[in-house]
This record gives sequence, C-alpha cells and structure tokens, in this order.
Amino acid sequence: MIVSENAIDLEQAFGWLKEIITGCLQIHFGQAEGFEMSALNLHVKNSWFAQFIVSRNPRFEELVLLMLAIAPHIQPVFFNQIIAEHLPEGGDFPEFGGVKGTNHRGILPTGETAQFILAGNDIEKRLEVQRILGSEHWFMKEHILWLESVREGEPTMSGRLILNPEVVEELTLGSVSKPRFSMDFPAEYIETEMEWDDLVLPSATLQQIREIENWITHNDTLLHEWGMKKRIKPGYRALFYGPPGTGKTLTASLLGKQTGKDVFRIDLSRVVSKYIGETEKNLSRLFDKAENKNWILFFDEADALFGKRTEIHDAHDKYANQEVAYLLQRIESYNGLVILASNRRSNIDEAFARRFQTIIQFPMPKADERHKIWIKTLPHQMKFETDIDWQKIAIRFELSGAGILNVVHYCAVESLANPDEPLNTKWLENAIIREFIKDGKVV
Repeated sequence: MIVSENAIDLEQAFGWLKEIITGCLQIHFGQAEGFEMSALNLHVKNSWFAQFIVSRNPRFEELVLLMLAIAPHIQPVFFNQIIAEHLPEGGDFPEFGGVKGTNHRGILPTGETAQFILAGNDIEKRLEVQRILGSEHWFMKEHILWLESVREGEPTMSGRLILNPEVVEELTLGSVSKPRFSMDFPAEYIETEMEWDDLVLPSATLQQIREIENWITHNDTLLHEWGMKKRIKPGYRALFYGPPGTGKTLTASLLGKQTGKDVFRIDLSRVVSKYIGETEKNLSRLFDKAENKNWILFFDEADALFGKRTEIHDAHDKYANQEVAYLLQRIESYNGLVILASNRRSNIDEAFARRFQTIIQFPMPKADERHKIWIKTLPHQMKFETDIDWQKIAIRFELSGAGILNVVHYCAVESLANPDEPLNTKWLENAIIREFIKDGKVV
C-alpha cells in the first residue's frame, strides 16, 4: 500500500537526518573529531517522497534542508529528543538555533539550525547555506522552501525554515488539496458540468475563445521547443467584457475544464483594502500561491481595480494608482492565463487594455441566439403547452443567458410543484416579467 511505503521512506529519511545531527552534536561537544555524511538510500522507489526527490534531484545540502523543514510537521519533538540526548539536564543551546512557535511546543528549525548542521563554524560553508536559502535559489523561485522574515535589525538566518504547506502535503499524502477561500486566499475554485455545446455565443466571440484554448494547449511548445521564451512573456492576459449573464464566467470555467486547468475566481472586494499597503500584500499572497500552478485566474468585476486611473489629488489617489501598477506587474509576470471581466469595455483604462493579448466582447444574445438558449436550457421532462411559440418568446423578450436560465429554473420548480398543470404562455410570460422586475428593468 502506497501510504505505508511512503511512511517507510520518510522513517528512513528521518533516521538519516538524525545520524547527521547526532554527528554534528558529537563534534560540537568534543565527543568525536568527525563523521562521514552518507547519502540517503530510499527503500521504496515509487513512494511519494521518493518521487519528489527523484524529480527534484536535490544536492546533499538541499535534501538536509528539506528534511529539517518537514520534521516538525511529522515528528513534533524530533529536535528536542536529539538535543536531550546530549543535554540531559537541559540548558541554553543558542548555537543550534531554533525557535518556539505560537502553538507548536517543539523546536522549529531556523536558518541558524541549518548552518550549525551543514557548516558548523566554517564561515565559507555557512555563507553557502545562506546562499541556498536566498532568493535566487530554486527553493525560493519555485516557492518550495524559504526563510521567514525577521524584524529589522535581527539576523536574517534567525528566521524559521518555512516549507510550503503544499509541498508538505505532496511529501506526506501524495497530493495537494485545492486551497480554500479565506482572507489569505480570496479566490474561489469554480467548475461547471456544462460543455462547449451548451455555450451559445456569436461565432466571432467563439473564435477568439478558441484562440485562448490554442494558447493553453501549445504554449509550452511555443516557448521551449520553438525558442520564443526569450522574446515573449510567458503568460496570457485576456479581457472579457459585456453585460452580466452573457457567459463570461461560464467561458472561463469551460476553458479550464477543456484544458485540465483549475479555475479560481478572485473576489476583488476581499483583495482591495482601504489601508495603505494591504492591497499589495493581499495580491502578493494570492499570486505567490498561484505561481507555477498553471491555474486560470479569473478577476470578476475587474473595474474595481482596473478602472480609469485617477488624477493624483492626495496620498490616497497616489497609493490607489500604485496598487494598480503592482497588480499589473504581477499579472504580467504570471506564467498562466489571467482573465479580467468587466461589464463595459470603456471602464478599463486604455493603458491597461494594451497589456491584454485579446479583448473579447460578450454581447447580449440576439433573438436567434436566445431561441437556441431557450431550447438548450429547457428540461425535456418539463410539460408545456404545444402552442408556446419559443421563437416569438425569444424575439419579444431580450434576456441574457443567465436571465433565461433563471426563468427556466423558476418554471421547472413550479412545474414539479404542480405536475398536472403544463407550462403555458401566460405562466411563462409572468415568470419573464418577474425576472425583468428583479433586474430593475421596465417591462
């Protein structure tokens, strides 16, 4: 069973790490002059832990750092027990580093812990450990492992070793769960059971959507095999604009479904903050989480942040424009698909519009399109009078696709509640009028 196989390899790795730490402590306390740091040999080659190691191929020092960082997640008192063997009466041991957490009772390793184990008092080696934990190493670039920021004036290496929670899941459970909507991740995973055939849009709009699908499918080949990586930015940015209910969100969901990408809708009301600097922090957490995931990020009602920039009259106007500039920078550096949705094309500043590879209009459906939507949306189990002229209904009432769905939903529930009364024209028109009134439209 793969769970037990993974546990065997993790136990083997912790035994290996303990030997290394014990050897370092023996040297430190004068109990030995040296020891041989052996390589880690895993017993089960197809465990989740082994697969991660094989795919990343870390050097000895990098593997030690990974094991130091994951130890508290699996064996909370791992470091405490090893130190207690050499300091049975307790006592301060600042050379080892490590801190206590808010909830965690054991030792949490820091950069100083890594330096003590991998370098001892060798300054050159200690600087090498610092380099590995720097911003240019693949640990940081791929958001795998990094040092926690410390207060100004304190040594950088006194920060905790932070292992990405998703890496912890991958190494222990073999999969990564989708992030939940929260203050730290103000985005909602969206999906649909509908198919492309259920989407009714003008042919020109559908053609442009197919172009986005082609980009998702062939982008890796274009960048790497065709050598375009040095000439073009890695991601793709699209603007969807049109009235509410015309299919913008559904299209984003279908693009994800068709190409096997997760789609997350960003709630900009949870991102934008009235406090200076907080919006950038919220955006930073969001994009850091999404980096290298190939997610589709869907910014609904993007006007809230991407509207026309204001003239600078006070500090708040200045910082508002800085927030937009920061978001543009993060969007342009994101290596996946970003979709912004707006009700009106004119609401988006022209300077922002130039950053999009494609701008796609989602117009209100015309009469023939509305007729297709009616026919596709009606449940075949619903009973209705044969004299209902759906073509005339489509011509007479200008509804969006979402509006038609709302009307059908209402009629279907009423039909189930009154199975002996088939839907008739009057009943249908009353339901449509209800939808118009709900949207504040004059009938």
